[in-house]
Amino acid sequence: MVRRGIEGYSESMRNNVARHKLSVRQPLINGWCSIPCAYAAEIMAHQGYDCLTIDLQHGAMSYETAFAMLQAISTTETVPLARVPWHDPGLMMKLLDAGAYGLICPMVNSAADAETFVAACRYPPRGTRSFGPNRATLYSRAGSSAAYSAGADSEILLLAQIETRESLDNLEAILSVPGLDGIYVGPGDLSLALGAAPSMAPSDPTVVAAIASTLAAAQRHQRFAAIHTDGPATAAKRFSEGFGMCTMQNDARLLSDGAKAQVTALKKALA
Repeated sequence: MVRRGIEGYSESMRNNVARHKLSVRQPLINGWCSIPCAYAAEIMAHQGYDCLTIDLQHGAMSYETAFAMLQAISTTETVPLARVPWHDPGLMMKLLDAGAYGLICPMVNSAADAETFVAACRYPPRGTRSFGPNRATLYSRAGSSAAYSAGADSEILLLAQIETRESLDNLEAILSVPGLDGIYVGPGDLSLALGAAPSMAPSDPTVVAAIASTLAAAQRHQRFAAIHTDGPATAAKRFSEGFGMCTMQNDARLLSDGAKAQVTALKKALA
């Protein structure tokens, strides 16, 4: 029998479906939000993505806008994630308190960076996350903030971005950090770091080899492996290679490509 807590919410916490799919090796399709708009996020969330990431690193949104975007995504069953701009524990905690069910941290170059990331996102004794979930208590359906804090560490998904020479050199140590769920390969920055042109579908042999070795290392350590791509064809290829989560084009690119395709088609018809 389901026990009911305050305001009719269940005392059992909402499961992180994205994390579950990764654990049973089902392909996890991730969308990407860079437009600072709750309506745009809501539209994206209704398109069938398994999860949707709000990008606070290269996206144009503030924390307040990200908060509203998390609310908009919650009109669907799509799992809300966020990418933080840097190793900022304060912002990490605020995004989790706002209801993000997972975080991606860029430029994790060492085990120390990964430890800082994990500590900010896990409650004591595993980490140093401060207790004060606000909207997270509502989104998680935990019933109380105490119930949320009891279950959050087992549901929140934490992915460290691998995108520099230093991160490749320290990959084994990064993957050994307790509480880190997996890695997220950033092909653009990784390509630049290895002397190649930035690409979401790199063909440079050095970059291709680095991505393959990163995936293999994650698998050895039984950690999740995610990667950014340029669309369905590359994502399907990455899934076949063994990646568990693939991100496709962001909302801004989809808007740009869709608008350009229509204008181009009409001009061609008029000509």
